[in-house]
Amino acid sequence: MDYSDLDPQHVLDALAATGLRGDGRVLQLNSYENRVFQVFLEDGRAVVAKFYRPGRWSDAQILEEHAFALELAAAEVPVVPPLVLAGAAPGMQLLGTPPTLACGGGHRWAVAARCAGREPELDDPAALRQLGRFIGRLHEVGRKRPFRHRHHLDPHADGRRAMRLLLDGGFVPDTERAAWEPACARALDAVNAAFEAHFPATAPLAMLRLHGDCHLGNVLWRDGAPHMVDLDDAMQGPAVQDLWMLVSGDHRTMAQQLDTLLEGYLQFGAFDARERALIEPLRTLRMVRHSAWLAARWSDPTFPLNFPFFGTAAYWSQQTAQLREQLEAMATSAAVAGITTPRQGWADDEGEAHFDGDGFA
Repeated sequence: MDYSDLDPQHVLDALAATGLRGDGRVLQLNSYENRVFQVFLEDGRAVVAKFYRPGRWSDAQILEEHAFALELAAAEVPVVPPLVLAGAAPGMQLLGTPPTLACGGGHRWAVAARCAGREPELDDPAALRQLGRFIGRLHEVGRKRPFRHRHHLDPHADGRRAMRLLLDGGFVPDTERAAWEPACARALDAVNAAFEAHFPATAPLAMLRLHGDCHLGNVLWRDGAPHMVDLDDAMQGPAVQDLWMLVSGDHRTMAQQLDTLLEGYLQFGAFDARERALIEPLRTLRMVRHSAWLAARWSDPTFPLNFPFFGTAAYWSQQTAQLREQLEAMATSAAVAGITTPRQGWADDEGEAHFDGDGFA
């Protein structure tokens, strides 16, 4: 099942079946992973309907995401929760939660109120502290119980699965594989070594329910405060996963930005300082998983159209260079923490990788 039949009339019919009658105006919004539409209703409201990619998440995983959003909203954490849908199919809800997921015609969808806003200005320390308070409140709720069905971050399994998908699928051209494969393997080894060194079995890493993909595109600033959208990648993971994508620049600048974020965050919960050492490993893991996400979606016509560079020799040469830079960055981070890891001898160009779109899972 794909999205080929998901035309405006199909969208309007789907919403009408759940008690939301559109006035005929449908606008498709940017989204690579799912298909998302802004729909204007006859009663004057505007809503956003998300049609989930078939096969990506189970019903239980989607419903657990919805339950988390509703729990956050009930705690007055500014998120955009799904609407309760009339006429949703029986069984499409978790025990004790209202129906928020509908299905029909081979699709599953959810609807939320339209929420407009702008990106936060992270060069403003006051905005950083306010964003830190917001994430601290989100994590305060996230610590109350674990996810049972959503993804649990596992650096070893996640990285190796992504690498195997890329190699076994033939996405890395032979001309670049000899350089990329060992660089990727060493980088993932360094990721695992960082997690194991900083969080041994005697002092394990604390995991909690997270947004999971907390970059600027998923934070809307409105009415003088941040609002979170798109919990599609909600997962069980370390607190720093929702913080590291909000800092950028050289090591000193990132440390200062993180300190400012934590000034707000610590008003609502503790933060294990050892997690600072996971920023570069998590960045490395995201790089590899982002490539695997593109590969996994390559049969979707939207992806070759929007990512024409993927799979070219130039793309993989760049990935190799960035992985080597990340090896240096992780070695530097480990050295600061007093942990010895093998250095690979490549010059550190202070390179960073920035990605748009959804994460690979």
